[in-house]
Amino acid sequence: MVISKVLNKMIYYFGDDVKRINHALKVYGYAKAISGNEQISDKHRVVVELAAILHDIGIKEAERKYNSSAGKYQEMEGPAIAVELIPSDEIEETIIKRVCHLIGNHHSYQKIDGMDFQILVEADFLVNIEEEKLETEVIKSIKEKYFKTSTGQKILESLYGIV
Repeated sequence: MVISKVLNKMIYYFGDDVKRINHALKVYGYAKAISGNEQISDKHRVVVELAAILHDIGIKEAERKYNSSAGKYQEMEGPAIAVELIPSDEIEETIIKRVCHLIGNHHSYQKIDGMDFQILVEADFLVNIEEEKLETEVIKSIKEKYFKTSTGQKILESLYGIV
């Protein structure tokens, strides 16, 4: 399966950077859980899963070029690397373009333009909340501003007791 191939390529790309590999795996897990319960097509589910696996793939290049892991630099550098990691002989061009669009904008929440993008953002927030140990009031604000899917909201509420 192509998802497994891309997962392995992401792991090899990050090498010994276990923190970033684990982050990507957790975002992928939440994205898969959310997308499995929302009304999206199989094609969009593939987009979500690939984008979740590769959403931060530009971080190494951002740090190398700009000495920063800031989201804007990840967005700039990620799509070109993602294209190299997604097997174009197995995935149609429209899916690859959409995955690159999500990777290239995943910190630009005002650009959310579809359920696939929404799910990616929610999955990333679920992981970032835990990794950054955010306070309850901040979590509530994130929920109000950015969580639109019922599944994402239920997971957030379950994990953090936010109603």
